[in-house]
Amino acid sequence: MAAAGGAARRVFLSAAWRQLAMLNYRVDAALLAPYVPRGTTLDLWRGDAFVSVVGLLFDDTRVLGVPIPFHITFPEINLRCYVRREVGGETRRGVVFVRELVPRAAIALVAKLAYNEPYRALRMRRRIAMAAEPGGSVSVDYEWMAGGAWSGVHVAARGRPTPIAPDTEEEFVTHHLWGYTPQRDGSTVEYSVAHPRWNVWQATSARLDGDLTRVYPPELARVISRAPDSAFLADGSDVTVSFPEKI
Repeated sequence: MAAAGGAARRVFLSAAWRQLAMLNYRVDAALLAPYVPRGTTLDLWRGDAFVSVVGLLFDDTRVLGVPIPFHITFPEINLRCYVRREVGGETRRGVVFVRELVPRAAIALVAKLAYNEPYRALRMRRRIAMAAEPGGSVSVDYEWMAGGAWSGVHVAARGRPTPIAPDTEEEFVTHHLWGYTPQRDGSTVEYSVAHPRWNVWQATSARLDGDLTRVYPPELARVISRAPDSAFLADGSDVTVSFPEKI
């Protein structure tokens, strides 16, 4: 498992992240300025700012090494942007979550108390279809219920997943190994996210549908209402998330 730079930190959460559907959108950097935490700067890919909508499956979830009954396997859908922080000559590339959707209120409560993460609990459902034969079709659907209607992320692919190549957009999106979250007092917390490099399928189709303004800020809901600039499906891996530390 890849470490997120520097000395190892105490693990708060461990899980397996599986079948990550990633839809990526170029966005005016000015729209992201309110979401960049103190002590970080916006991270760009070849001069462009991005947001991503990511649907994934949490499995074997443990907090402080302990599985919590009825909260071990569940979907999450998040909207995120990308930042960086320079620490003693080291560049720490990280993720900032604009909104995270989960199906249980207890999950959202723990994340808000421990990290001040912008979680919201909604009714959710998932569908993951993997072909029995290698190289066949793959499709994932992660959906949430808001305002009496379903919305969600839908990605389909074919073939075999391939390793992520260095200096690619796939590496940029998947290999930010830090998290940054603004706090109520204006400070920022930092936490490490450790996992190996994933394999990816290029999407043959990808869409995000529904009334996005019910869960996302209007200025970003408009951006992600159009077709994504890129989309892929990652196989995922075991992941550890450290305790947050103020910077």
